[in-house]
Amino acid sequence: MTGIGFIFGACLLWALDTLIRYPLLFGGTSAWTIVWLEHALLVLALGWWLRKLLPGLLSRRRDWGPFLVIGGLGSALGTVAFTHAFGLINPSVVILIQKLQPVVAVSLAALLLGERIDRRFLALFAVCIAGSLMIAWGDIAPALSIQNWTDGEARARLLGYGFTLFAVFAWGASTVFGKQLSNRGYSTLELMGGRFLCGFLVLTPCLFAFSAPLDAFAVPVASKVLIMVMLSGLGGMGLYYLGMQRLPARTTAIAEMFFPVAAVTINWLAPGIAAALTPLQIGGAAVLLLGSTLIALTQSEQAPTPRQDPEAGMLDRASDA
Repeated sequence: MTGIGFIFGACLLWALDTLIRYPLLFGGTSAWTIVWLEHALLVLALGWWLRKLLPGLLSRRRDWGPFLVIGGLGSALGTVAFTHAFGLINPSVVILIQKLQPVVAVSLAALLLGERIDRRFLALFAVCIAGSLMIAWGDIAPALSIQNWTDGEARARLLGYGFTLFAVFAWGASTVFGKQLSNRGYSTLELMGGRFLCGFLVLTPCLFAFSAPLDAFAVPVASKVLIMVMLSGLGGMGLYYLGMQRLPARTTAIAEMFFPVAAVTINWLAPGIAAALTPLQIGGAAVLLLGSTLIALTQSEQAPTPRQDPEAGMLDRASDA
């Protein structure tokens, strides 16, 4: 039970992220500012391992591309899109649709790494898509009507789903290329360090182009982001790895279901964070969570060891995914 307790603790810390991220966003802080500051603080926290990683990485040019994918695309742009989506649609919906990530990761692994896809995966893929449509249908259906194309709110909702799906794709790609780097001998801390450094390098020019850089150094903003990094980033990831070391991969996959449940519950209980889900959305969430968990379980059955690398999803789901 200790391992499951660690996973549950990690999921709870990741879920608490919304209580800081959402008020920051609606308080006028740019998503670019929030995510850049997260990466700056994480680079500082992992500076010791980065110092040892950089000389070897600079000499291994074939690894630059994968690190750019997991850092620049997944950790940087994916998290910015995820944060933007919070301001456009229900944050609970954003978190639930993020559970499509295993579908994207397995599909990209088949395309890029040549891994097999069987009929069981295709059936579960259809289940996940059906669940996602049930969650989003109340927002998508009105926007499909030509009469509503001039409605700014409908366009904003579609944009929110676009940002969410981009984040899902970015984190799924990050999972695949993170696995590739792990197979080349990089440790977890090296992957995290290279990931956040590449993300920081990509985000820095974006901060100056799309945001007000000085906002990142405002004490109220910096202090809240620091809490977010300590809780959902370093704290959540640390608990996750402690749990992962004590559990088989399939048990870890089931325990991870606590994250969206905890996040949606916290969003529902906290005033002003998110609207309550409709019965259709709750049903869709159950279908999506079931399908994505079964996909994770079937993949863990094929893994050579019981210890899985969660490189792309976990931290992105909180900051990670």
